[in-house]
Amino acid sequence: MWITVGIIVAALVALLYKYVFGTPGPNPFDNDTREPLKPLVNDHKVKNKVLKQGFLASKVPENLDAIVIGSGIGGLGLAVLLAKVGKRVLVLEQHDRAGGCCHTFIEKGFEFDVGIHYIGDLLEHKPFRCMLDQLTNGQLQWEPLNNPYDMVVIGPPENRRTYPIYSGRDRFPQELKNCFPGEEKAIDEYMRLVKKAGRGVWAVALLKLLPLPVAKFLVYTGLAKRMSFFFQMASRSLTDVVNGLTDNKDLRAVFGYIFGTYGNIPKESSFSMHSLLVCHYLYGAWYPKGGASEIAYHMIPIIEKAGGAVLVRAPVNRILFNEANEAIGVSVLKGKEEVHLHAPMVISNAGIFNTYQKLLPKELQARPDIQTHLNMMKNGEGGLSIFLGINGTKEELGLKADNYWIFTENNLDELCDEYLKGEREESAKHVPLLFVASPSAKDPTWEERSPGKSTLSLVSFAKYEWFEEWKDDKVTNRGADYKELKDAFIQSVVDVVVQIYPQIKDRIEYVDCGTPITNQYYIGAPKGEIYGADHGIERFSPELNATIRPQTPLKNLYLTGQDVFLCGFAGALAGALTCGSVLLNRNLHLDAIALAKKMKNINSKKDQ
Repeated sequence: MWITVGIIVAALVALLYKYVFGTPGPNPFDNDTREPLKPLVNDHKVKNKVLKQGFLASKVPENLDAIVIGSGIGGLGLAVLLAKVGKRVLVLEQHDRAGGCCHTFIEKGFEFDVGIHYIGDLLEHKPFRCMLDQLTNGQLQWEPLNNPYDMVVIGPPENRRTYPIYSGRDRFPQELKNCFPGEEKAIDEYMRLVKKAGRGVWAVALLKLLPLPVAKFLVYTGLAKRMSFFFQMASRSLTDVVNGLTDNKDLRAVFGYIFGTYGNIPKESSFSMHSLLVCHYLYGAWYPKGGASEIAYHMIPIIEKAGGAVLVRAPVNRILFNEANEAIGVSVLKGKEEVHLHAPMVISNAGIFNTYQKLLPKELQARPDIQTHLNMMKNGEGGLSIFLGINGTKEELGLKADNYWIFTENNLDELCDEYLKGEREESAKHVPLLFVASPSAKDPTWEERSPGKSTLSLVSFAKYEWFEEWKDDKVTNRGADYKELKDAFIQSVVDVVVQIYPQIKDRIEYVDCGTPITNQYYIGAPKGEIYGADHGIERFSPELNATIRPQTPLKNLYLTGQDVFLCGFAGALAGALTCGSVLLNRNLHLDAIALAKKMKNINSKKDQ
């Protein structure tokens, strides 16, 4: 028996070494590709020549190596990784501008971002920062937010409590202790669990990169859970963990406040997922200088330099397959005509539901292996965004480079349950959770582009079903009832925000609301979700993470982005790294870490 166990363990070690540390393919992180910083481009016409290149068959490069569906960060990131090793990649975007949730739009002279509010883990020597520098050739600059970067506001106007959230490995817990004397033990244990779970996320990548039979072996023998504290804590809810640490309801709420960054209320959230977000911002938060559109603006030229292209107004209506059910290209709708494009591999950043339920032929959708994948996932919660354009500078309006998380009380689960299960007209009058941020206050270049103007972005959740009846109406004219419902949400939310920022009252020049069906139209979200597939507890089982991987059951068809790994900007990029690892047959996660260490050592020697 022990000889058999020894043979199995030896074989696993050999496979782990080969697939985790093996390096047979080309390395996009082989060299530091940062270039001298170029002047920031503020001219929207100049930027649009890069971001708004409309689809024409004549613009499609010849001899493509890959086609990527969707220009969100998961798609663009993968395309750049492939371009850096000489691959010719075509990225197709259904919207009229590239970037997915990284795009911006302008109304009445106000520029709004739609999905980038703050990014963590961007200290100079960190692998994540190194990766982003390489994906933009060092042209994307980041501005740190204030410290505290988040303000948690709990309670009604007559009894509001505000808790500042500071960055810093030591300062974050110490400031919590200052706010909650007597809760030192609970805070220390919370930090211990968060850090230990967060450090174990490597196991997610491992299960997705190992050969499927090996990954399944690790899952069904229980070894996957034994190897990683991330998986050990993944089945425990955030509510369960924090309620076991303290009876202080405000502290429980502060421990859990950031659940809005992945979209599941605390009792449905995996503590391991939550830990990743806490760790992500532990050393600070940043915003891109020049706004969110800078991200795509500096990635697209790298794709083009390798012979590829990023084309917009290019809705893919189906993936093309040969008789052997191998992906061979895509069909793009140009008016009422179909344009067929071919490549040896197709990578979808459109999400697992769009890919499997809309882009596959019916007979392939019905395959048991495809249905198994779909049944393991479910749609995330719909997003609600309100955009305010305000006359006045950040100084005049009291806006700062931070965020507010506002809750009407500290019982987060009950608040959200009542809101999301309520009648839409009543829920619209009482939005119990709200994220408030000022992109204009975070961007030091804003005043150059938009003097005397400021913006606020307000985000919450809303049921897709509340708005579904208008989904097929013309996007610019969905009728009086739809507008009335939107206005109800706007009014109740703006009333809350004016209490936080009283100076903005009577200075709001522009206001509009994006609902789940707005997200469906502009970013292709099937149910208006902003974080892709649901990130509840089931999403973090070892079995699901071994099964949902870049390779699909169909040859030459791959997945990238949020649904492959995790949600958000960093999660979608991790999905791109994981997909790139499969395509290039090497571990790009480790390659990025190795380059970061190399650059840190070089910088250390320079400083001596």
